This record gives sequence, structure tokens and C-alpha cells, in this order.
Amino acid sequence: MARIISVGHIAQNIYVLDRTNFAATNIGEEAIFTKLVTGTTLDVEKITYEMGGSGLNTAIEFARHGHESILFGNIAKDSAGAAALNLLNSENVDTSYLNIVGKKTTGSTVILLDSRSGKKITLKNAGASDDFSDLDLSDLELVQPDWLYVSTVNGDMHLLLRLFEKAKSLGIKIMFNPGPKELAEEKKLVGLLEDVDILYVNKTEAAHIVPGAILAELLSHLKNYVNTVIITDGQMGGIAANDEEIYRFGIYEDVPAKDATGSGDAFGSGFLAHLAAGKSFRTSLIYASANATSNVLKIGTTKGLLTGSEPLHPMLIQKI
Repeated sequence: MARIISVGHIAQNIYVLDRTNFAATNIGEEAIFTKLVTGTTLDVEKITYEMGGSGLNTAIEFARHGHESILFGNIAKDSAGAAALNLLNSENVDTSYLNIVGKKTTGSTVILLDSRSGKKITLKNAGASDDFSDLDLSDLELVQPDWLYVSTVNGDMHLLLRLFEKAKSLGIKIMFNPGPKELAEEKKLVGLLEDVDILYVNKTEAAHIVPGAILAELLSHLKNYVNTVIITDGQMGGIAANDEEIYRFGIYEDVPAKDATGSGDAFGSGFLAHLAAGKSFRTSLIYASANATSNVLKIGTTKGLLTGSEPLHPMLIQKI
């Protein structure tokens, strides 16, 4: 098994579930919750508290898969931070490199979820995950990981450059799933890609980085920068390529999603967890799709994460 560092957000997800007041009304390709009126009080079905965030989600998947999983990130000295530590420790994630940030709260996200359709509105406060400047790059030398999985440093492109350069100087492989603030820095982002071993984005994100309207075109352009590229496209599946193979794949199962929060993290971390365990590129794509499918069947971003030991059924995947 491998030693993998995850870098990303840690947050408490507060789910507010209701099927009546949050009943989604479709308007074209969008949907709105029409019964949220200011000045009113609504009774809701359920409120539940879960831990999440891209760093926490991916670190837990790596640990469940049997890898030595280490999390780099920030929490505060509050109840949410304590809950994050408890969960991570119970999942055998190494939390010794986490920073405890003063004068801030641990990140928090309020998710208004239509419990019938799975549609949601997300209200986010990054809290302690707003600033990654206290990340100590010398910790990479102490840990000596095989892989670095980076989802976001909240748009700090200078830090990201230093992080990637340090990792490459130590022979650490990098998988990168850029967040919205990294994607907003398109030119700087492209300049970082030469250090990346695996780039994982969805179709909309890919179109932020390179020109193109279809998956094959986007893949071709991104392959000019990164050897291994994975682009997902929701219910349409996705496309992926390394130096030797190109695959077009569908979804693992067409299931009604209870909660799609964290499904992207489940796919990305599932892929690397399987690949780092010595599985093939094709098999790792299948496992990633299965992991994302399992994850959307439960409320919360970690409850449905797989371990790699589950039997998988065939799915639509074609070598091109």
C-alpha cells in the first residue's frame, strides 16, 4: 500500500432536510426552492450534523482502502474541530500534521436538501480552511509520501506552486482536483500543470482551463499539459487517458441520489486509492465510479465510501 497526503478543506456539514418547503421547482436547466420566504418560520423534517470537506473526505477514502493516509489542513479549537479529529482518528487517518488555527472557527457548510429529489442549496463558510499559508512544506520531507492529493488551498496560487515544486523535488507524485478559486486563476493554473501527474476535473472545469466543447476535445487539449487526465460529465460518465490508454466510460449505476455532496471527492480519491494499490487504469476508473455511486446513496460525504474489497459488477467502459 502507499503513503498518501490529502490537502484540502475540513468542514462541518449541517444538513437541513425537507421535502415540502424545499420542493424543487424546475425552471429550464435550473431549479429553485420556491417556499423560502423571508420573515417566515418553517418546520423541517430533520437536521443532521456530519463532517466533510474535500481534504477530510479524500483522506478517509485512502485510509479505508488500507493506505497510510495523512491529512494536511486547518481546524479550529471548537466543537466542530473536535468532531473532525474524532472522526479522522476513528478512520485511522494521521491527524498529527493538522494546524489548529486561533481566532477562527472550523469550516462549516449549511446544506438545504430537498429530501425527495436530492436537489440542494449550499451555504459555505471556509473558516479555518480560508487560509493555508501556515502549511509547513518541510512536513513533506518528514512524511515522504508516495502521492500528494490536492483539492484546494483556497486559491493561494503562490503556495500551490511552492507545494508542487517541493513535492516534485522529493519525487512525490501529484494528483490535482482544483477547486473553484484555483480555476478562477486560469493562467496561473495552467502554469502549474507541468508538475501534475494526474489531473481530475469535470467537463465544466475543464472548459475553464482549455478551449473545447466536447469531452474528446477537452481531453486532447489538457493532455498537452498533463500525462494522465480524467474528465467527468455527470450522468454522461466521462473520459480518461494516460500515456497508453484512452477510455470513454458511463456511470456505474443509474441510482436516485440522496445527497451528491462529496461525490466528486469520492470519484477522485477512489481512483487514486485503487491505482496506488497497484490496480490497472481501467479497473481504477470502474472503482472510482462505484465509489461515487455508493456515496450518493447516503446523507453525508463519507458514509458511503468503499474500502476496495467490495465485489464490483461490470459497467460501460470502452477503450478508444
